[in-house]
Amino acid sequence: MKYIIGIDEVGRGPIAGPVAVGAFVIVDKKVRRLFAGVKESKQLTEIERERWFGIIEKAKKQGLVNYRVTFQSEGIIDTKGLSFAIRTALKKSLGSLKEYLKVDYRDLTVLLDGGLRAPSEYLDQKTIIKGDEKETIIALASICAKVLRDRRMIKLGHKYPQYGFGVHKGYGTKKHYEAIREYGLLKEHRRSFVTKCKTYN
Repeated sequence: MKYIIGIDEVGRGPIAGPVAVGAFVIVDKKVRRLFAGVKESKQLTEIERERWFGIIEKAKKQGLVNYRVTFQSEGIIDTKGLSFAIRTALKKSLGSLKEYLKVDYRDLTVLLDGGLRAPSEYLDQKTIIKGDEKETIIALASICAKVLRDRRMIKLGHKYPQYGFGVHKGYGTKKHYEAIREYGLLKEHRRSFVTKCKTYN
């Protein structure tokens, strides 16, 4: 059996928090109808994403699907660069699913969103512009990565309520920059991304 794995990343643009790469596989093809009508994470509300993630988790427990989400920290992003962070997370998420499936590289088709590329040993791979809108398997990877990254940022918001992480999830909103100016940078901020607050580095 040849498996299709969808790949997407979340958190490329925020000025705080990690970047996340999700990999998703449907183990039992009969479950495909369960995800009919699913949209990529940016087209869903937070409530809708959580609802879909609940369906994913239930299917995962039944052994019908599986996913991996790997995070790379703001420290790695600042020291090694965003491209390195995404590439490293992608390799780990994809490798973990391959290990779970116990298959050879030849038994995998990898579909990736945007400009993402899998390691060269994955010979059957295809990068699709707006793939998260065109391929259900990529949309599901997107939802997993988005939900788990958002949960991490919400947890950070409980720790530092004055920064509003639970609302903006680390993106560079006006309120976020105002909080930085008032309270300074945290270790969770990406120094290389905080262009408007260089004096706080």
